[in-house]
Amino acid sequence: MAAETVPVIDAHHHLWRYTAAEYGWIDDSMATLRRDFLPEDLQTEMQTAGIDRSFAVQARQTVEETAWLLELAAHNHFIAGVVGWAPLASSGLVQILDTYADDAKLVGLRHVVQAEPDGFLDAPAFNAGIGRLLGTGLVYDVLIFERQLEEATRFVDRHPRQSFVLDHIAKPRIAEALLEPWHTQIRELARRPNVVCKLSGMVTETGRTWTEDSLRPYFDTVVEAFGSQRLMAGSDWPVCLAASGYAQWWQVLRNYFAAFTETEREAIFGGTAASIYLQKGHAA
Repeated sequence: MAAETVPVIDAHHHLWRYTAAEYGWIDDSMATLRRDFLPEDLQTEMQTAGIDRSFAVQARQTVEETAWLLELAAHNHFIAGVVGWAPLASSGLVQILDTYADDAKLVGLRHVVQAEPDGFLDAPAFNAGIGRLLGTGLVYDVLIFERQLEEATRFVDRHPRQSFVLDHIAKPRIAEALLEPWHTQIRELARRPNVVCKLSGMVTETGRTWTEDSLRPYFDTVVEAFGSQRLMAGSDWPVCLAASGYAQWWQVLRNYFAAFTETEREAIFGGTAASIYLQKGHAA
């Protein structure tokens, strides 16, 4: 009998019904994103690129979107889980967590920290909310810009038992071909064993002009910092479409990791995402 193939997982994508009011961050440079992106659209892309499962990530900071994503995941088996949003700094957080305690598809939470002022991750109320995630099995996705890496490291140090996923390799200044201070700071964050890193969102930091060679120093850095067992591949679809096709991005990843061992590739292309996000004791 042939060995079972490890599913290839897109660890980071979005879904939305577009309205200008709710997605004001989609500016004229991303005008092609001003439309609906729904599970049937993603599934077509996934089939073309050879992707088996996925994790949907919040794009709006509302509990209504979280409920909607969970409903979509319930009716689309290929969506293995949802990284939603909840008001982490609110006194009502516990009630919301209780509401979703039995929903196996809610695997994590995220806040759009990149849009917040410096010091946001130091706020006591927000940190108290993160502390309440212990025992829930929920992961917290860290969405920041490079300039917030030191702050994020302090934040992670307050929660050594919480599982964290760093989104989009912390959005380095790829358009300027700059490695520092990102190179040094992400290596420092990676010393925390409870942090893994998503290989996603890179092409949208390039100013829309990029080559595989221009991305290589950033790949090299996170591979050295996190190792293959703490990296997970994601598309950031449909946002990536502003700079790359879906299948095109997956080919970039496959090209870079082609010389890695089968065990390393299995971790990066699905194994790590499954082990990190599916901590509630349920099958995907």
